[in-house]
Amino acid sequence: MLTVKGSKVLKLYRLAGSKKDYWETWDNGDGTHTVHWGKLGTHGQSKEIKGGLLKKPETMIQKEVDERVAAGFRPADEEFTLLIEYPVDGMGSKEDVEKRHRLEDRMNETLGWTGLGNCDGGSIGSGTMEVCCFVVDFEIAKEVIEKDLKGTEFGDFSRIYDEEAE
Repeated sequence: MLTVKGSKVLKLYRLAGSKKDYWETWDNGDGTHTVHWGKLGTHGQSKEIKGGLLKKPETMIQKEVDERVAAGFRPADEEFTLLIEYPVDGMGSKEDVEKRHRLEDRMNETLGWTGLGNCDGGSIGSGTMEVCCFVVDFEIAKEVIEKDLKGTEFGDFSRIYDEEAE
């Protein structure tokens, strides 16, 4: 049984067939919780759950968790390591590192609010700079990222690829 209690963030997915949906919840640290759901790759919807005198937010959210599990939602079975690569001169510059940090923040927002995953940092040196992301669907994530970065300071990537497929 999946429980909210003790979980900082709980992410559930229904990835079977053509249905690719996400549902997640997290503790805001102020007595409220956020519930966020939608079609994988979209911003979806969200709501804030506040407790009352007789009900804790965890109790209300647990009911939703149980409903989602009954509807076929589960934690992701696997994640893909998606890398966004940029060319840099040599070991890279201070400006390159600052750009990478801005991109990491942007990817956490983009991937988080579309139910796809999160950014896990990056690396720089030997002529390239990479940002590493863990995603539940590589193809949808790649499409969302390409669209998100187009026309921005981050649009000059050399490739987006699956580390395990290399």
